[in-house]
This record gives sequence, C-alpha cells and structure tokens, in this order.
Amino acid sequence: MTKATAAFLCLLLLTGCSHSELDRNIRKGALIGAGTGAVVGGLARGTVGGAVTGGVVGAVAGGAIGALITHNNRCYVRTASGRLRRIRCP
Repeated sequence: MTKATAAFLCLLLLTGCSHSELDRNIRKGALIGAGTGAVVGGLARGTVGGAVTGGVVGAVAGGAIGALITHNNRCYVRTASGRLRRIRCP
C-alpha cells in the first residue's frame, strides 16, 4: 500500500467520525478540495511539489466553502417581556 493510499484511507475514515453538520461539511469540503487541488496542481506544474501545494490550497479552500454552506440552525422566540431567546430548532 502506498503512502498516498494510506493517507486517503485515513482521511476517509476521519470524515465519518464527525458529529455536527458543520464538522461534516468542513471535512467533506477539505477532502474534495485537497483531491481536486492535488490533481490540478500536479497536472499544471508536472511535479510532486505542485501536487502538494495544490492539495493544501484546495483543502483550505474546500474547508472554508464547506463551512460557508452550512445552515445556521439558530431559532429564536420572543418572550413576554419582548426579548429574543434562542431555542432548539424544531
């Protein structure tokens, strides 16, 4: 088993261990971004360094995009005194 295959399997296993929707979306985005970035960087530069750089940049960008697309599950109700109170969303 090559190092790349072992690293990919570790990342795949970590993706299933997240508990919140935000964690899952960040990990999925980072995984997709890293794979895409590594392929594009490797093809564009023709070197392993280009693939590594593309993978790192892709992982950061993918994680950020995954965090941004996560819905904000905050629900509020207005109390009798007129204040807003945060509650668990139905």
